[in-house]
Amino acid sequence: MLLLTGCLLGGTLVGGVALAQWPGGAHKPVVEPGNVSASPMDERPPLPIEAPPAKPSPSGSSSTKVDVPASGPGTFTTAQASGKVVGTGGPLRRYEVQVEDGVDVSAKQAALDVQTILADPRSWAAHGKGRFQLVSSGGDVVIKIATPKTTDKLCAANGDTGGELNCEVTGGVIVNLKRWVTGSPQYDGPAAEYRHLIINHEIGHMIGYHQHMACPGPGKLAPVMMQQIKGLNGCKSNAWPYTADGTFVTGPSVP
Repeated sequence: MLLLTGCLLGGTLVGGVALAQWPGGAHKPVVEPGNVSASPMDERPPLPIEAPPAKPSPSGSSSTKVDVPASGPGTFTTAQASGKVVGTGGPLRRYEVQVEDGVDVSAKQAALDVQTILADPRSWAAHGKGRFQLVSSGGDVVIKIATPKTTDKLCAANGDTGGELNCEVTGGVIVNLKRWVTGSPQYDGPAAEYRHLIINHEIGHMIGYHQHMACPGPGKLAPVMMQQIKGLNGCKSNAWPYTADGTFVTGPSVP
């Protein structure tokens, strides 16, 4: 089980680095936009997306305020949680969610938050760009929530995250605990909503949207593949790849 590639701010994610490549294997292809095919390992028909819970937790833990230590032990706890397949088509990716030990974020709650994001009708999964299933072991993808210094170490091969950014790595996603807990000053909404952008941006790189996008025009929604943490350039902050009516939010490609 390997880790995915891309950097949230100055790299890939909410600004990330589009370096994600999937290792060989029919069930883990690199999928280019508009060319999504079902995995030969999963002949089962996709299950319908169920209505997600009302909202992810406001903090990821039971406390109202979550401390963000600069560093941690570098070991992780895997959420003991699982769910049904969500998505309308495309390859199935089973994912685990892990949280670095010693931080005030529940691994299980974080996993449920990620599941809620991926099951939303505005997500990639709802529009045939892949199917996703939360598992407690044996996943193809690992989403790690790590302290800033641990994030820097895990993302080092893909660029400097500077204690601030997230990244995508081979086989998974590294989410900076600081971004998960505090959000971004550029995003017009609470931290819990900013998490939607983190996950949707990195999953976008995973399924083949390797290039970032720019603001399509003043007053318009920012594409989820835009590095919104670097500035909105007149666009409105947006955490979803699709609108409620199913319109893909796009913009000019950034070289």
